[in-house]
Amino acid sequence: MTIPAASENNFPKARFGPSYLSVTMGKIFKWSASGIHCEGLQGDASDRSYFRVSQKNTERVYLNKAQNSIQSLIIMQLEKPALDIKIDFIQMLKFLRSLDLPAPELFYYDSPQGLLFLEDCGTMTLEDQLYAFPQDKALLYRQAVELLVRMQSQATHSEDSTCPAYHRKFDVEKLMWEFNFMLDHYVDDFCDSPLDSLAKKELSEVFSSLCESLAAEKLYFTHRDYHSRNLMFNQERLVLIDFQDARMGPCQYDLVSLLKDSYVKIEDTLVEELIDYYILLKEKEEGQKVDRERFRDIFDKMSIQRNLKAVGTFAYQSVKKNNNRYEGFIAPTLGYVRKALRYRFKNSSLQKVLSKHIPGLGQKEELDL
Repeated sequence: MTIPAASENNFPKARFGPSYLSVTMGKIFKWSASGIHCEGLQGDASDRSYFRVSQKNTERVYLNKAQNSIQSLIIMQLEKPALDIKIDFIQMLKFLRSLDLPAPELFYYDSPQGLLFLEDCGTMTLEDQLYAFPQDKALLYRQAVELLVRMQSQATHSEDSTCPAYHRKFDVEKLMWEFNFMLDHYVDDFCDSPLDSLAKKELSEVFSSLCESLAAEKLYFTHRDYHSRNLMFNQERLVLIDFQDARMGPCQYDLVSLLKDSYVKIEDTLVEELIDYYILLKEKEEGQKVDRERFRDIFDKMSIQRNLKAVGTFAYQSVKKNNNRYEGFIAPTLGYVRKALRYRFKNSSLQKVLSKHIPGLGQKEELDL
């Protein structure tokens, strides 16, 4: 979409067109109407849509007291307009930036249209950077672990009642809801393998015990989707995005998201190094030793829950949203679950029941090597 354009809106999903951009960018950002360009961006597995708007001429425009030059920005379009300015994304964004954590600046919120005008943090995610510079893999992940510890430490103890995360937690009900979501959309729908009442009862009994163990852990601020596609690499630093669903949960949750990532495979030796690095930073930050065996026990349990939840999301996108972009990530994500079951729960009722009723978990171990 370039202004002027023959078509008012070249993006079917967009609730705006060239004339809207011309007026808004001129009024809010003092851009000239000529040379404004808009392109649709590939989003995540959500109902939000994203667009990059840029000024394609040589004019330099300045905004705010810092006098930063604004050459481009991102428009995030909510699924539906929300007249309440206290939407979770904005509240979370304000909270993170108040702690000096790296998150995009919000320039303008058009609430009637449900459009957020955000700082453009570049085109490279951590995933992109890892593929472009594989030799920097360990360094990049250490940087991500450092940011994680920093975020957990600062956000967990700020006690800001305006932060939505403090009013939500990974309790047994939430953890089990995500498990049942996976059964409905992956096992029943995607695999076309409906479960009878006896199978569901067996699964509920073994998995509820795991969820009770996780829910009993000390609560920390969790991003909830802290992985390679939700960390932008901009000007040599990592920037947090997609944080609106943050809630309180075990400290291992985000570490599992990062190291047991559906989109990027990390070698086992590097995973172990990064877990140890996280623990060392955590001990330094909190001033007390971490029980490593207990930490790994919760890490592996969290890996089982978190990755089964991801499988459910991928299947839902395929079956309910007709979006098959994530189907290829189901098998490797199940591989993480198989490995955790084999390492932590070999020959246990949990391993036997999950492997019996969830397609893909009863495959040969060689697939995980």
